[in-house]
Amino acid sequence: MRKKFAIAIHGGAGTILRSLMTAEKEAAYTNGLTAAIEAGNSILEIGGSSLDAVEAAVKSMEDFPLFNAGRGAVFTNKGTHEMDASIMDGNTLEAGAVSGISLAKNPISLARAVKEKSGHVFLCGKEAEAFGKTVGIAFQDESYFYTAERYKQWQDVKDSDIYQLDHSDKTETGERKFGTVGAVALDINGNIAAATSTGGMTNKRFGRIGDSPIIGAGTYANNKTCAISCTGHGEFFIRAVVAYDISCLMEYKGYSLKQACDYVVKDKLVKFGGEGGLIAIDALGNIELPFNSEGMYRAWSVVGETSNVKIYED
Repeated sequence: MRKKFAIAIHGGAGTILRSLMTAEKEAAYTNGLTAAIEAGNSILEIGGSSLDAVEAAVKSMEDFPLFNAGRGAVFTNKGTHEMDASIMDGNTLEAGAVSGISLAKNPISLARAVKEKSGHVFLCGKEAEAFGKTVGIAFQDESYFYTAERYKQWQDVKDSDIYQLDHSDKTETGERKFGTVGAVALDINGNIAAATSTGGMTNKRFGRIGDSPIIGAGTYANNKTCAISCTGHGEFFIRAVVAYDISCLMEYKGYSLKQACDYVVKDKLVKFGGEGGLIAIDALGNIELPFNSEGMYRAWSVVGETSNVKIYED
């Protein structure tokens, strides 16, 4: 009997409607999600680790300019990029995270290097990048991260006090897409892992950091319970400690993965205004992809089954 493995990814959640999406843009997002799920799944298929799989999937999305992570990250108020990422191994509970990263080509790989080579969990800014250079992390110049679409979004709001929680094309449409990417996976050895990466908020100031690099808020993995990667309005996900909360409901109250996810995303978060979603997997290979917004870029694959890619609520 073939051992089970599975993977799920997300590319952000929010007000994602067919009426606001061109056929070309929908196809592009679908291609990006498909490439990412294949990048992670190809590692699991040959017996690779869940940690390698989630890193590969997230790197694929960091390299894809339509997602707000890595190349294509949104602009800060100063016209720079400040990227965040984290990764966690459910087998060992080891984790690595970075925030305020500007020039690392793949922030998720820097986060993994922090986990494995720094002796720490969380590094930030220039010093985190200095560490990355000592361990061979790839860097790019500022022009690599530039995209015309992100630049226009920043130009539309840069002279105001507005910061965008999204990476929508036009703020007047009311479209909100929380631009975070992430992956969770189970490998043939029964180990699970989670990874999350983001460019943050357009026009953000004062070194704002959301939930993505915070272990327990935006990312968490524990073989006893689940692996989680979140996407949404980070301030709410931090306050609700969303990723760890789901794990706790499973460990201490005996909730199933679905029960825990539905309660936190569709009840607890909604009650105090937290919008977004998450992807989750447990050690049995069960996958949940709950969200309380109109859509979430997502894909998932379980061994022996056809891969799925979806964008809208239905």
